[in-house]
Amino acid sequence: MHIRTLSLAVIFAISSTSAFAATCNSSDSTLLSWGESKSRTAIEAFVKDVTTPNSKNYVAPDDRIAVFDNDGTLWSEKPAYFQLVFTIEQIKKQVKNHPEWKTQTPFKWILEDDMASLMAADHQALLELVKVTHSGMTVEAFQKQVKEWVSQQKDPRFNRRYEQLTYQPMKEMLTYLKDNNFKTYIVSGGGVDFMRAWTEDAYNIPPENVIGSSFGYDFTMIDGKATVTKNDTITSLNDKEVKVESIQRVIGKKPILAVGNSDGDLAMMQWSTTQNTPSMAMIVHHTDADREWQYDRDSSVGRLDKALDEAKQKDNWYLIDMKNDWCTVYGEAK
Repeated sequence: MHIRTLSLAVIFAISSTSAFAATCNSSDSTLLSWGESKSRTAIEAFVKDVTTPNSKNYVAPDDRIAVFDNDGTLWSEKPAYFQLVFTIEQIKKQVKNHPEWKTQTPFKWILEDDMASLMAADHQALLELVKVTHSGMTVEAFQKQVKEWVSQQKDPRFNRRYEQLTYQPMKEMLTYLKDNNFKTYIVSGGGVDFMRAWTEDAYNIPPENVIGSSFGYDFTMIDGKATVTKNDTITSLNDKEVKVESIQRVIGKKPILAVGNSDGDLAMMQWSTTQNTPSMAMIVHHTDADREWQYDRDSSVGRLDKALDEAKQKDNWYLIDMKNDWCTVYGEAK
C-alpha cells in the first residue's frame, strides 16, 4: 500500500447538500450519474471510436485494456487511505494480546491517539503496522476479516459503510466499458488481498484483474490440507513507476485507457498514452468539498500536482471535475 502520511486528526465536517454545477439530463446515456460535460463526451466518443468496426481507430476487443487506480479514483481516500484506517482499528483490537505495544512505537502512538507522531513517522514505521495486521493468517481468513470490515464499519463523516463510499459515476463507467468489450483492471497502491476481498462485489472486477501492493505467501500442509498463509515480506509496493512494471508483468499489454487521480498514477497514464493506437487518460479531480473532499496539489493523501499540469497540456488527457461533472458522488445509500 502506498503510505506517505496519515491524517486522522481531522475534524470531520458534516456533509452538506449545497448546490453543484453539473447539468444532469443523462437519460440518453448509459452514464446516468454524469452531467453533460466534456469528460462524459470524451468517454463516449472514445468508446465509439475504438469499437466501431469501420473506424480508422478501431481496436480489437482483446486489446481494449482499461486500467483504474482505486483509492481516490473508484472510492474515497480521505481523510486517510481506508486500508490504513482498517489497520489502525485492527491494532486497537489486537492490543490485548500484545501488551508490549503500549510502550513500543509506532503502536503506542495509535493506542494513545497520538496522530501527530504517526503523521511524522517514516514509511518503515507505518509498514510495521501493516505487517502485523496483514500477515500470519491464511488468505481466506484475512479476506473474510476485510470483507466484514468494509461491509459493517462506517466512515464518521458520511455515516456510510466503507463499501458505500465507492463512486457511482465510476461504477457506471466500468459497466459501460465492459458492455463495449473492454477488459477492466484495478492497478492500485492498495494491498492486493485487501482489495480482492470486496472489489468484485463493488465493481464487478474479478480478483485476477486486481493488481496491488503485496506481501509474500507461504505454502504449508496443515492436517493434510494445502494452505497459503500471508507472511510479512513485502514483495511489491505498487505505486508510480512500479504500476507500469506490474501492468507489463501481469497483463502483458499496454492499456489504451488509464484512469487515476494523483501523481502516483502519472507513470501509468504516461505509458498508456504513449503509443500509436488510440489512447486516453482521465484524472478524477477532487473539487467537491461538500459531497466529498476538495484537494489536489497540497494534499498529503492523493497529491495531484505534476499530473494536473500534464493533463492541461495533452489533448487526450481529461480532468473529471467531481463537482461540475457528477450528478451524484456515492449514489443512494442502501
